[in-house]
Formats: sequence, C-alpha cells, structure tokens
Amino acid sequence: MSREMWLRFEIYHDVVYAPEASLVAKELGCRGGWMGYFGTRSAPLGAASPEVVTAAFFNFHPQMVAKAVPQVWSVASPERFLQARLEIVDAALRRMLGADVAGLEEMVTLAASAAAGVSPGGRVLGAANQALPPPVEPHLALWQSCSTLRESRGDGHVAALVAAGLAPCEALVLFTADKGLDPAYMRRMRGWSEQEWKEAEAALVDRRLLTGGGLTVAGRELRAEVERWTDMAAAAPWQALGAGPTARLRDLMTPVVQRLSELNESMKVNPMALNPAEIVA
Repeated sequence: MSREMWLRFEIYHDVVYAPEASLVAKELGCRGGWMGYFGTRSAPLGAASPEVVTAAFFNFHPQMVAKAVPQVWSVASPERFLQARLEIVDAALRRMLGADVAGLEEMVTLAASAAAGVSPGGRVLGAANQALPPPVEPHLALWQSCSTLRESRGDGHVAALVAAGLAPCEALVLFTADKGLDPAYMRRMRGWSEQEWKEAEAALVDRRLLTGGGLTVAGRELRAEVERWTDMAAAAPWQALGAGPTARLRDLMTPVVQRLSELNESMKVNPMALNPAEIVA
C-alpha cells in the first residue's frame, strides 16, 4: 500500500512543476527555472543555506545548488515562495482538472489524516512541510498533504541510500543504469561533471554493483533493497490512517492522478517521473 499511495500522491504533488511554474518564477524575478525550483521546494525550510539544501535534496551537485542558493532569497523571501508555489498549483490544477473534482472534500480529510501521521524525526523536508498551515481551498489543502507525504517519503529514501553506502552521484548513476536513462541528460539535470560521473561508476564497479553492461545481480538486489526500505519507512502514515480509509483514498485519487498524468507536460519530459501505466483502478 505504501508503494500504491506513492504512485498517487507523487503525481498530485508534481503539478508544482507544470508550465505555470516557469511563469510564476519569471514574475518573481528568478534567473532561470532552477532558481525557481530551489526556491519553491526549499521554502518550507526558511532561508536555508546551500549546504542545507544540498544535504536535504541529496543528489544535486553542491555547485549547482550554490548557483541559486542563497541568492534566491534576495529575489523573494521564503514566505513569498510558499505563496508562489500555491499560485502555481492553483493555476495548474484549475487548468487540468477544472473546479469540480469528485470526492475532493473526502480526499482532503483522508490525506490530511495521513500527513498528520508522518513522524518528523529524521525527516527534514517532510517535517518542514507538515508544519505549514493547510490552505483554505480544498484542492490546495490536498496538494499540501500530498507534498508532506512526498517529501517525508523522500527523506526516508535518502536515509535508505545512506544506509546502502551510496554517495549522491553514485546513487544517481545506479538509478540511471537501472532505469536505462541517458547519463548525459542526468548529469546535466543534477550538475555532475563527466569526470565525477566516471569516478562514481568506478566506485560502483569496485563494489561489484555495476559493470560495463549495466547493473550486476548485486546491483539490482541493492536497488530493490533500497526501494523496499523506502516503502517500509513510508508505511507509518498509512498504518495510522488504517487499511480501509487508505484504500478509500487510493480509489478516490486514482481517476484524478490518471487525468493529471495525461495532461502534466512536466511528467512527459522528465525521465525521473513515475510511469502512469503503473496506476491501476
């Protein structure tokens, strides 16, 4: 159930990266889309330093983060970026779903209960999002709960990667090889140089997790183990909510996220996005 719910709240959360994000970032005065990304995603942490953002986000090169942070806080305050991301989500959801979403009020109640079950210990981004006041508008309140669940799961995933002994670039190399993604694109998306990528590959080869032909058996097993640990670490909100209410939220969200996955342009160009085909009614 932890995995099934992730497939749903992740897609609802991802509307914050819809095309409306570029428009809002430009209005704020951000220099490029990445400044808007780092500003909106890290805003719950306050005016965080580049070191804090790098640690929390895990797989970005420190220099890539430093190009945007802390300068982003001179463009707009964290409070303004919190408002901006709700503006993005509001515009994107109204465009993609319209004003009438079946079962929205019930989804808001169930998702809020699940988000309240997030344990803040060791979950920096999850706890920071959980501490934010819920928006008044139901579709935005649902998004905020989904964001708390999403970032909390991400915090647990980072913990699993650390426990597996994977450095940030190594984790990205392993993920890229596992998913058959383009290394050059992934380096560009996270700021790692070709030399740093090669060094990470060499470290994984030394651990017998990677070969010239892709992941070894041990590499595939470690990737699977990391995902299993992540699912286990993300189970508490659903255990607190209960099996019946969780299944009800899953069923209510399924048609909504299927619609979003069809329309969200950012998902279509992002190789790290979820596969909508995995969502079944």
